[in-house]
Amino acid sequence: MTSLSGDLLSTGIARKTKLYYFNNFCRAYRSWFVPYIKGKAKSGSFKPVLAYLYTDLDCNLNCRYCYSQGRHIPGMSMETAIKAVNWLESIGCRVLAYMGGEPLVRKDFIIELTRYAAQKGFFVYLPTNGFLVDEAFVDAIGKAGVATINLAVDVVEPKPGLPKALNSIRDQFEYLIAKEKEYGYILFLNINITRKNLEDVKILTEIAYKRGIATDYHINEPPPIRYEDFKHHDDGWWITPDEYEKVDELVDWLIEKNRLGYPMVNSIEHLMAIKDFIRGKLKPWNCRAGELTMVIRLDGTFAPCFEMYGSSENWGSLDEGPKFDPERLKKLKSTCNTHCLSTCNFQAYHYSKSFIYSLQWVVKHAYSDILGVS
Repeated sequence: MTSLSGDLLSTGIARKTKLYYFNNFCRAYRSWFVPYIKGKAKSGSFKPVLAYLYTDLDCNLNCRYCYSQGRHIPGMSMETAIKAVNWLESIGCRVLAYMGGEPLVRKDFIIELTRYAAQKGFFVYLPTNGFLVDEAFVDAIGKAGVATINLAVDVVEPKPGLPKALNSIRDQFEYLIAKEKEYGYILFLNINITRKNLEDVKILTEIAYKRGIATDYHINEPPPIRYEDFKHHDDGWWITPDEYEKVDELVDWLIEKNRLGYPMVNSIEHLMAIKDFIRGKLKPWNCRAGELTMVIRLDGTFAPCFEMYGSSENWGSLDEGPKFDPERLKKLKSTCNTHCLSTCNFQAYHYSKSFIYSLQWVVKHAYSDILGVS
């Protein structure tokens, strides 16, 4: 290759990369920031920025800590899913995150729904363990307009009870990275910190950084509601006092990497809160579940958050509308707030702090150097 052709190739790649970042910034701005500002202008009305849509509770894996009780339960119908997208559009919400279970137990369903939502201007967020991903699916979901793919991995090599191993889905991982800029989605790793994978968390963080993708961390939490069929309520590999110092060391390491510029969804404040949380000393925080975020269940009924998916309380539905009464939410959060460290809602709490923080978060979400935010 001549020097001239090499320079042209490098210039073309650089332009494509800048366009990728710019398009992601614009998409995040339209779907996250603008609806939030419009919602602030209409105080008193229910204006969630982010909705979690449970399409399936079934899963192809069996992680010891997971209390999703979805085996053999039919998934959401397309009629309900379309109705949910249309309702969210009508109230100004433009961010749709699939939840499960494993959404890809019905890949065609997810592709069709993503195409419909993306055409309406939604920022579509797809979490998956990656095992059901193949090249044809990546191409199809990329063309459908998915905005973010959240790849859930806990370990490098599979361990008993922790099957979500990066090396088990290495081919899928590489293809997702290869197609990221072509289709314009953002790929990141979602890592659940248990007492069995503390060293793997570091290794996965370094792998992600070297490959130019972000990371998102959750601390393993026992379910707030007792599920009859869940066998590991007493030990889903939750953090015990024996691991406190090791988790502290890991958290300090993650904070150092965050400050060094490693792209992470988690704020430093959220990472620091892990230390108090595992010790049962978490201070009250302004959870925005049922305000900025919400859950739509398989049958079209509502819940304020993941943890309350199994709640028998009536929080509304697509047919009757939302029932997220502020006083009811306040009463609920007075009992659960200090026992939950939801990554999603903690970031929503940060997101709503101020106008400036909201704009900064949108820029950071696109992993761009625009406006000087890295």
